[in-house]
Amino acid sequence: MIRIALTGYMGAGKTTVGKALAKELHVPFYDLDWYIEERFHKTIAQIFAEKGEAGFRKTEQQMLHEVAEFENIVLSCGGGTPCFFDNMEYLNRQADTVYLKASPEVLFQHLKMGKTERPLLKNKTEEEMILFIRESLAAREPFYNQARHIVDVNLLETHSKIKETVYQLRKTINI
Repeated sequence: MIRIALTGYMGAGKTTVGKALAKELHVPFYDLDWYIEERFHKTIAQIFAEKGEAGFRKTEQQMLHEVAEFENIVLSCGGGTPCFFDNMEYLNRQADTVYLKASPEVLFQHLKMGKTERPLLKNKTEEEMILFIRESLAAREPFYNQARHIVDVNLLETHSKIKETVYQLRKTINI
């Protein structure tokens, strides 16, 4: 059975790498945020606005426990998922966990290139964004570092770099 959970900061490439890895392994790909949106028929931003971060995190934990029971999947977790409740311990019991590690500068570049609206970065200037990324990454890294595997990721701007990362992941997890 294959059950891989990708963790890391927003913009690390969890969805991009996760989709490519799942395709190569011929298993379904699940993005936890998308799963939540599908189940609640609301965007993550709407759930954040309605319930606040604490309410969202409780919902996220419940949905994590649901989807992490699925077999033969690659799961991309939200950037904050491992940092709340016992989520990281739970993930380590359920799956091969991988921390996609990137520097604050690389994360900032990915987030600038990305098209997804991130509730935690809303209305921030570029300077505020990089400062926020540095501070919150430092706070989250102790949780991310609990993953069974750590793979350094660089800018994933080309298909060949994504393939290279997938290859590195497969080698690291031994699948």
